[in-house]
Amino acid sequence: QVQLVESGGGLVQAGGSLRLSCAASGRTFSSYVVGWFRQAPGKEREFVAGIGWDDDSTYYADFVKGRFTISRDNAKNTVYLQMNSLKPEDTAVYYCAADPIWRNLWRANSYGSWGQGTQVTVSS
Repeated sequence: QVQLVESGGGLVQAGGSLRLSCAASGRTFSSYVVGWFRQAPGKEREFVAGIGWDDDSTYYADFVKGRFTISRDNAKNTVYLQMNSLKPEDTAVYYCAADPIWRNLWRANSYGSWGQGTQVTVSS
């Protein structure tokens, strides 16, 4: 498994943007599928976006379609989540997850490696 470190979270006003990064250790990260999940206080962890081995295979939760974009730079062992038009309800801890097996990207139990999370707070 790989070690994952998220960064890029912070405080932003509604309508603003943030770009989260998920940096991975290991030379084989290009063969891992990656997902972004989030968890707000008192709520269950939910799927946000997922990406296959390249930018051609991306998946999004309905509530972020058109606002968030997931991408990857395999040369940098990094996956990004560009978040635009942020809303207060996007406030949560955001986690990236990775796995070498491509299964249901929207399911948290499809991933064996998880980062520690980064806080995103959107003020109204």
